[in-house]
Amino acid sequence: MDANRVFLGTYGKIFIGGVWQSNFNHLEANVEIQKRELNLAGDPWVRHKKGPMKGTGTVSGFKVTSDMITRGFDKFELISKLEDPEAFGFESITLKNVMLDKLQLANWTAGEEVKEEVSFTFEEYTLNDRVVAV
Repeated sequence: MDANRVFLGTYGKIFIGGVWQSNFNHLEANVEIQKRELNLAGDPWVRHKKGPMKGTGTVSGFKVTSDMITRGFDKFELISKLEDPEAFGFESITLKNVMLDKLQLANWTAGEEVKEEVSFTFEEYTLNDRVVAV
């Protein structure tokens, strides 16, 4: 493995409504699947069938605007773009029907940068651009 090809999160970007959210410096999004266990006659193995999926995530960074408060609990799309000049291209993923779990209305301490962290759920995603090793 060429260490130069490893992505650095430094070059990650978050877009909401087509607008780069330059104040956010962390994004995590995951999809979990609920598996159904099947016990079949004559089969010593527990088999698994795909069940419903659930998308969850967190975005965090510095408080710069009131955009997240204004957005409220309306659904929106979020695009994650991860690029690095030395990597094999870039990856872009659209999270669909993103809905915030809670709104951070205030969270500050005198003399410190104000940080904002928001957890969310999403329903579906699209891998727009994928990275392929050349």
